[in-house]
Amino acid sequence: MVEAMQDAGVVVTGAGGGIGAALARRFAAEGARVVVNDLDGAKAKAVADEIGGIAVPGDASAIVGEAREALGGTVDVYCANAGLASGGSEAAPEQVWALAWDVNVMAHVRAAHELLPDWLERGSGRFVSTVSAAGLLTMVGAAPYSVTKHGAYAFAEWLSLTYRHRGLKVHAICPQGVRTDMLAGTGSAGDLVLKPTAIEPEVVADALFAGIEEDRFLILPHPEVADYYRARAADPDRWLTNMNHIQQKWEADGR
Repeated sequence: MVEAMQDAGVVVTGAGGGIGAALARRFAAEGARVVVNDLDGAKAKAVADEIGGIAVPGDASAIVGEAREALGGTVDVYCANAGLASGGSEAAPEQVWALAWDVNVMAHVRAAHELLPDWLERGSGRFVSTVSAAGLLTMVGAAPYSVTKHGAYAFAEWLSLTYRHRGLKVHAICPQGVRTDMLAGTGSAGDLVLKPTAIEPEVVADALFAGIEEDRFLILPHPEVADYYRARAADPDRWLTNMNHIQQKWEADGR
């Protein structure tokens, strides 16, 4: 058990299933009071009823005020988990790019804008960003997803370096494949790159809580991602060549 979570006010967006639901269940099991958010109100209610939480359905960009009220005025932990696995190339419609940017990045920015005044005043608060290994590396066949997840990671990193001396704790969760509806929606690229090493959502929640106990920013439910990240930094051209081989295999398999 993480003692700091007992009776903490926690918000988890995109928690109607997948990683979000696993996070909500784990926070509740640790004794937190949990707001379960999802665009699908029925799914949010089902998870909230299961864990004794509070369902606050709606757009993740605009629920901080309602969530704070539901928790009695204080949010201690905010999990910016809602996301879109938008595929496509540079030729993807601008609407696809705009929606990916809005959900994967700006929803985090808007939440932080609402939460930080209170957190900085009291000297404590925890922001959990569900990013993706794509935010550290990239993902074949998914330019909008890869680019915006880089943005989500960069924003979490910026929050941490800017406010850690003022009591803000930030965690960036960067898994590879996780057995969720989002993985199923990645199609043949996900089957090639992510599915072979996919993990259950509960493993992601376990990794987060291990990171919380160790006060770590970067949460890697797939530990091998650290090696890929180091290889990318040490020799970008070699790493890009290796990734291009995966791209070519995907194209040869009839993408």
